[in-house]
Amino acid sequence: MSGAPADQGNGRFGAFGGRYVPETLVAALDELEAAWHDAQDDPNFRAELDACLRDFVGRPTAFTCVPRLSALAGGAMIWLKREDLAHTGAHKINNTVGQVLLAKRMGKKRIIAETGAGQHGVATATACARYGLACEVYMGAEDARRQSLNVFRMKLLGAEVHEVNSGSRTLKDATNEAMRDWMGSVGETHYILGSVVGPHPFPTIVRELQSVIGIECRAQCLDTIGRLPDLVVACVGGGSNAAGIFAPFIADEQVRLVGVEAGGHGEEPGGHAAPLSLGSPGILHGSLSYVLQDPEGQTSPVHSCSAGLDYPGVGPEHAHWKDSGRVTYETVDDREALEAFQTLSRLEGIIPALETAHAIAAAIRLAGQLSSDAHLVLNCSGRGDKDVQEAMRLLEAQDKDV
Repeated sequence: MSGAPADQGNGRFGAFGGRYVPETLVAALDELEAAWHDAQDDPNFRAELDACLRDFVGRPTAFTCVPRLSALAGGAMIWLKREDLAHTGAHKINNTVGQVLLAKRMGKKRIIAETGAGQHGVATATACARYGLACEVYMGAEDARRQSLNVFRMKLLGAEVHEVNSGSRTLKDATNEAMRDWMGSVGETHYILGSVVGPHPFPTIVRELQSVIGIECRAQCLDTIGRLPDLVVACVGGGSNAAGIFAPFIADEQVRLVGVEAGGHGEEPGGHAAPLSLGSPGILHGSLSYVLQDPEGQTSPVHSCSAGLDYPGVGPEHAHWKDSGRVTYETVDDREALEAFQTLSRLEGIIPALETAHAIAAAIRLAGQLSSDAHLVLNCSGRGDKDVQEAMRLLEAQDKDV
């Protein structure tokens, strides 16, 4: 679907990826891989997915020039790929509708998911409501506190929400619990992973379903500005929105690609969520990628003002893109992200998700380094409704510290 280079077989992206799981999950992953290949070869599946993306999700999403933000940056013209305008307010719905259709194809009646910022949970609950499947979502208790609006939205959509109180009570711990559930219920349950992480074939499936972002964006650039952009920027947590917009541009060597991780409040262990920038190769949640870990290989605690970036690992294809040099990865700290959150809101009338705000901060800096005839595309991965209360709390705390 994406036109991106295929993985090397058995889910390997260079040295990364693979499948590191208990024996109880091997058959389920084999079943999922076979169903995915079968669906890709079935024009009826593609037609049903395309119709849902068009009529339910609202694709294609807009391609918006932001001249006032561009003027502030003082260099390239900045454009937004508007995933914030997709149904449910983020890119996550692209993946969940595709995986729900795949689950129905496999005869699964129950869906489980993990969520950090809550957008994947909302998108999963939305797709399940649309197609009449039972839905249960695992969410860290700290994330549930930060994203109480999304917790209510999931429940309103008919999902059962399990708050996880183990560990750091964030996305890693929610994923652990969802994996445990799946190991005990693989016969009737499909696990919709929310990002390009996990064991093969999840990273490939999620990247392919999210590549609709980049496919649309590439065509919109050619139609609107008459050529490909000079630079594409996206935030990276697990990495699905970035993989979705990057993949269709991978073969276009003249297009620079930059992923932006959460710098938190510093480079000390536990102070950030930047595995590509500050981590090392390791195994987390079933695949080999860059992971934040101590010298003994134990996963390190992480921090970000954004619940959706608060994860100690990253998708294995991103690890391969980093090591190959095709994509450059940078960090933006909490303070910069909160400033960018306010800047886009005030200058362009678009309130972004805190995840997206990290990419906005980097885009302002990067655009300023380019000439005025250059074009920078920013993936506006989600809207900020879910983050307004948490941003207000964090900004008030900042004001007290001044």
